[in-house]
Amino acid sequence: MIDSAALGATAYTGMSMWSLFLQADMIVKTVMIALILASIWSWAIIFEKHALFGRIRQRVKKFEEKFWKGGSLDELFDKIGSRPQDPMSAIFVSAMKEWRRSAVKISSSEKQSIGGASLQQRVERSMQITLDREVERIEQRMTFLASTGSVSPFVGLFGTVWGIMNSFHAIGLSNDTSLAVVAPGIAEALFATALGLVAAIPAVVAYNKISSDIDRFAQRLENFAGEFGSILSRQLDDAVGQKSGDEK
Repeated sequence: MIDSAALGATAYTGMSMWSLFLQADMIVKTVMIALILASIWSWAIIFEKHALFGRIRQRVKKFEEKFWKGGSLDELFDKIGSRPQDPMSAIFVSAMKEWRRSAVKISSSEKQSIGGASLQQRVERSMQITLDREVERIEQRMTFLASTGSVSPFVGLFGTVWGIMNSFHAIGLSNDTSLAVVAPGIAEALFATALGLVAAIPAVVAYNKISSDIDRFAQRLENFAGEFGSILSRQLDDAVGQKSGDEK
């Protein structure tokens, strides 16, 4: 007499995820492995971006506290040096470098106006280039998340279709439509679909969240660049006005 408990345990083992993977053919196994690797790499990117934003927020907060204290910009620039620790301080350093390099002494008032406008444009352009470069650095590997979120369901669907084709082929060879013949192939097919969703859903959610955070942070950097550009513009106007007064 067959032990029903033992039979149930055998059936359960045969339908476990590991058993489904081992029973799948090479094509379905390749699909499953690709989806698992994509999911692992997506989670690695998610954790890396989370840690990156944590470090950036702390460093930007410290820089803003120093910047808005109202101290000397030259002293702050000398303290930061040539190795800024966050995107905002990188924008500050690029502007200050251009400010120091572009300091000119022009005699006539018309040339002073032209020289001042040109200096302001160079400073703003330098800050914009640095801002774009820093945002691009933060956005690295975001394309993989977007691709994983959009492609993984279709890759899993391909594994599903292939598994069902194998099931129909087994039915044709055995001339048996019982559940015992059809179930393994269908289970493998559905397992591939499930892996596709497991890879896609976190990637889509994380991509939307991280993209939103990057957009807000980029806007924060643009606001800082605009405010800092206004500060430098006022200093430039004061310097030009003082020079004009001295010449009179």
